[in-house]
Amino acid sequence: MESRPVTSGAAGGPLSTKSRILEAGANMVQDFRPVNQICAHLNAYHAYADEPGRCVEANHYCSHLNEDIRQCILYDSPEKGARLIGVEYMITHRLFETLPEEERHLWHSHVFEVKSGMLIMPRPSTVPDAVWETAETKEMEDVVVLYGKAYHLWQVDRGDKIPLGEPKLVTSFTQSRQMEPCGGFEKLVGERDSRFGESWKRKQEIRSGIKEPEISTSVDRAWDQVRRT
Repeated sequence: MESRPVTSGAAGGPLSTKSRILEAGANMVQDFRPVNQICAHLNAYHAYADEPGRCVEANHYCSHLNEDIRQCILYDSPEKGARLIGVEYMITHRLFETLPEEERHLWHSHVFEVKSGMLIMPRPSTVPDAVWETAETKEMEDVVVLYGKAYHLWQVDRGDKIPLGEPKLVTSFTQSRQMEPCGGFEKLVGERDSRFGESWKRKQEIRSGIKEPEISTSVDRAWDQVRRT
């Protein structure tokens, strides 16, 4: 596979002129209502539930299905040519309470992501810092109470050039020390922040007043296994 062309980090050659023309034409005449409902771009790190020492950056492009369910497409970057690496669903506590116990074990919390400053809503260059800071903080207040279930379909962190194998359940981090196998929270998140022009320390300070919800003991189960080893 390594001898084949690689484009945008994936096996395969560059788009042909014909494909580019068809793509441009489709953008002008077709209706993309499902993806046009995307209303938030969030960025954070995930860990594989069965290998929590592997950290993967995920750009979430999320829409509201209704007041209790959000659905997000996950990409490896926010750039053109980004690879679609997974999906995540977020639900309210009200819906979570209707799930059987076995199903609850597949879900994760977002409290640490929010309170640590890891979870960000990257600021558009045309929006003033103060205005975006207010909007982002409001988004964090909404997300901190939600539970998420996410699967990665493409393991880009190990260099896969196409999606291989079965979907992998991923989880969120609940403590900074859990990121040590990946180089540590400050290094990993700090490097991400430098790319986006953000500061997790600043966000920690701003979000100190966000109330932490009570988290179900049924979620974040990947870390139970780590504690037992």
